[in-house]
Amino acid sequence: MSDSRDKEALEKRLEEIMGEMSNPDFWLDKDRAQRTIQEMEDVKAEIEGVGKYDRGSAVLHIYSGAGGDDADDFARMLVAMYEKFVAKNDWELFTLSKRESQIGGINSILVEIVGKGVYGTLKSESGVHRLVRTSPFNSKGQRHTSFAMVEVLPLFEKKGEVELKPEDVEIEFTKVGGPGGQNVNKRETAVRIVHKHTGMSVIIATERSQVQNREKAMQILSARLWEKQQDAERRLEKGLAVSEGIEPEWGSQIRSYVLHPYKLVKDHRTNVEVRDVDGVLAGDIEPFLEPYRVH
Repeated sequence: MSDSRDKEALEKRLEEIMGEMSNPDFWLDKDRAQRTIQEMEDVKAEIEGVGKYDRGSAVLHIYSGAGGDDADDFARMLVAMYEKFVAKNDWELFTLSKRESQIGGINSILVEIVGKGVYGTLKSESGVHRLVRTSPFNSKGQRHTSFAMVEVLPLFEKKGEVELKPEDVEIEFTKVGGPGGQNVNKRETAVRIVHKHTGMSVIIATERSQVQNREKAMQILSARLWEKQQDAERRLEKGLAVSEGIEPEWGSQIRSYVLHPYKLVKDHRTNVEVRDVDGVLAGDIEPFLEPYRVH
């Protein structure tokens, strides 16, 4: 909250909303009533100091970085870790696009996680993750270090707060195979949208309609641009240069998962350490999330 006047304005608006809701005719227009209730929740969250997207769903983007086959396998391990955490919280997970490597690892995956408080819970996971272990892809059994990037974005209900004009983007349609085997005609439903100014791109390859995939891609691209703006503002407030992006490689990791020569998971921002690596990879990541929770 920038100052007390902002809070007073929010509290006044909350009183107005409560007055509207007490009107006997409030529920006659159900769509308007739902929008009013959502505004009430947003205003309450601002008064309490919570970001309004923290209580909503999220999009999780994981892709491999430096480290070759080990990095692809590490990305696969992280996906499994988050899948188990999602299941523990009774959330729902939907794969929007996925690119696998030849060894069964993951080059890139985009998933939608639906549930209450998903973004607020997982947003601190954004950053570079580092794995140190004896490589199963090295015949000499040498220790190997690999990296993967995790990006957590709020799931906007529509297109979000960043307006995307048709002239700002390039849209490509590609074919994906439909159910029923090789003889079924391929359908041109996968959508790739590129933001011309930043080069950011989003691919949605689920087998829904082309229109749905396009809307979802625009929604996620808007969220990525919003997050980039938020990061720039945070850095400027701290007197830091605005970053053009973080590469998943040495020196940029937020967390290390060490499997050899000892076992330890350490978050380099908070110094939280957990020796039960197997438990962490099985979805027990609460110790790393707790320092970032809003109480």
